[in-house]
Amino acid sequence: MSIAEAGEFGLIARVVARLENGPTTLLGPGDDSAIVAAPDGRIVASTDVLVEGRHFRRDWSSGADVGHRAAAANLADIAAMGAVPTALLVGLCAPTDLDVSWAEELAGGLSDEAALVGAAVVGGDTSASPTLTIAVTALGDLGGRKPVLRSGAEPGDTLALAGRIGYAAAGYTVLSRGFRTPKALVEAYRRPAVPYEAGPAAARAGATSMIDISDGLLQDLGHIARASVVGIDVRTESFEVSGQMLDAATALGVDPLQWIMAGGDDHALAATFPPGAELPPGWQPIGLVHEGTGITVDRKPWSGPVGWDHFR
Repeated sequence: MSIAEAGEFGLIARVVARLENGPTTLLGPGDDSAIVAAPDGRIVASTDVLVEGRHFRRDWSSGADVGHRAAAANLADIAAMGAVPTALLVGLCAPTDLDVSWAEELAGGLSDEAALVGAAVVGGDTSASPTLTIAVTALGDLGGRKPVLRSGAEPGDTLALAGRIGYAAAGYTVLSRGFRTPKALVEAYRRPAVPYEAGPAAARAGATSMIDISDGLLQDLGHIARASVVGIDVRTESFEVSGQMLDAATALGVDPLQWIMAGGDDHALAATFPPGAELPPGWQPIGLVHEGTGITVDRKPWSGPVGWDHFR
């Protein structure tokens, strides 16, 4: 059944049936607005858009995969502020011939990913569109903590990373060359494994700045460097290239370090910590903050790509 055959309200009913309320949901889908508890008194909010052909392909990913990816992209931004996600709002713009089952799978993926952090999809909107587009807004709670901004890094701070990196970019390259293995890389592209708890943990440990690595490690670290008016040096010896990534890189003729330095979509978290600070579990040092500007790799300028830019 297509969504044109189901109709707008039939589609909404099917999608809502796949959703579950979270602990902060006071009123979920079904009214003009949802109501979400905000114990801290402040709401952290972030929005991302996924466009078919630009961010995902239906022949590469199921509806559930895209739902997980769409939720993860937003939930990771909330975690990168040191906050805990509480709710998602979803806008779905779809061609009228889209199968209803795909939209149901999408809803299931969104709901399941949100449930990993105790959040829920609490509402949204639908519209017909020639291009399949999913827009997600995430809300979060700081739990009384100060937000961790991009602008707080200081010379002498330790640069650290939580989560895997380079895997999704490797998976994308594998898929774009017409292959479906190694499975670990392809699945990393389809469904990010985000270290959500690492964000609040970093905030509690005194992180001076933090960011979600969505567009590429070097590109996103550049945002911290500019906002904090510092230089950042990344040390390649800090990264271990997995056997599957190395094998794929050799077969495809790619330097795996490019996936690590410039690949996005893993949604790892990068943060800076004061000198001598004990890093929380799951965080590993990957470089240093210093006086100056810009990003270097092993104290030298990086000559390769640095990440994704939507308009280039």
